[in-house]
Amino acid sequence: MNCRNCGTEIAEKALICYRCGAATTERRVEPAQPSRRAVSLSAWPVIIALVLIVIALITAPPGELRPLPWIAALLAVALAIVQLVR
Repeated sequence: MNCRNCGTEIAEKALICYRCGAATTERRVEPAQPSRRAVSLSAWPVIIALVLIVIALITAPPGELRPLPWIAALLAVALAIVQLVR
């Protein structure tokens, strides 16, 4: 038998050509497609943002909101959105 790719003579039962590495038969099964993970690392910024929002609401006196926890929460949400889009 000759290799379909390079023409080298190879054994009848060979699975691949020893010279070029080409397969001697067609694929029987297609390779599995990579799947996306259900929960990725991008969930952490959202969790952190929610914790910061809860802390900001609990620690703020009535009628007053502290800006730092809110800014940190917005940055965490923006980071999570950027990671989800990628």
